[in-house]
Amino acid sequence: MKEGIHPNYKPVVFVDANTGKEFITRSTKPTTDKKVIDGVEYGVVSLEITSDTHPFWTGKQHRVDTAGRIDLFNKRFASNIVGAKRKTRKAAVKKDEDQTEESAEK
Repeated sequence: MKEGIHPNYKPVVFVDANTGKEFITRSTKPTTDKKVIDGVEYGVVSLEITSDTHPFWTGKQHRVDTAGRIDLFNKRFASNIVGAKRKTRKAAVKKDEDQTEESAEK
């Protein structure tokens, strides 16, 4: 590597502020706190959310419609949606057959 153009890449320990779980890795983030683990000195980076506490990774994620957007949509467009059904090919073909039979009977 060329000297002087790359950031200082050093071993650090990321600490989850909620659970205290520690993740040892390397980073360029500057640190002031130090911690010795297994005889190796690591810089300490404190994080509020990690994979240990994030709802997506813990399986406790849920979606909440806090602004009532779905209800607002339904209220605004309910009159336009009421009888709108998608026609299938079978229904369209059957309707055409029924019309041809009626015209043949006349």
